[in-house]
Amino acid sequence: MKTDIYRFEKEAADTLKITEAASKIAKYNDLDKKQELKLSLLSEELVDMLPNLLKYGKGMFWIENEGKKFEIHAVVEPDGLLPSSERDRILSVSATGDNAAAVGIMNKIRIAAEVMMANYAVTAGSNVNMYPDSPYAFYDMGVYPDVGGYSNAWSLSTYKQGAKNKTEAWDELEKSIIANMADDVIVGIISGKVEITIKKSFE
Repeated sequence: MKTDIYRFEKEAADTLKITEAASKIAKYNDLDKKQELKLSLLSEELVDMLPNLLKYGKGMFWIENEGKKFEIHAVVEPDGLLPSSERDRILSVSATGDNAAAVGIMNKIRIAAEVMMANYAVTAGSNVNMYPDSPYAFYDMGVYPDVGGYSNAWSLSTYKQGAKNKTEAWDELEKSIIANMADDVIVGIISGKVEITIKKSFE
């Protein structure tokens, strides 16, 4: 099953519609109240992040499932290639990989999406990554080897593996709603569009 596709314009996202979509698909698939709440919370976490990405263009949101395996999707399509000043802002961080904006798991997911858009813009839409060694340490830790149909991909579960021996990063994961509830979060880029997919199985 797949919900309606909800479309968002610049810096605006209607959380109420998202909650209703999560509730509808949960009831249709006989999820219990606790499972429905988890699906709604994950959906809201994703949509709450969208306004920061919608400044680049328009967005879409939907939920789909096969049995008890659910995927929550958000896609952001930039209006055009990012201007050089915006690419520089995203990519110019200190060589240590420290960046105050990358505090929190949802911010890391958002910045992973921004880095992909910036790389895509720099290479004029080709699949060549001019920044294979991203200055964002967390981004490197989450680069997903099995990119599927994406030009590049970042995975929360891959990031978790790299964070196991890093106390600060692991503490941050333990405090995160999305890191504790989701099975995985994949950030990928294809044809200039960034897609963020939250995976959750209730089996």
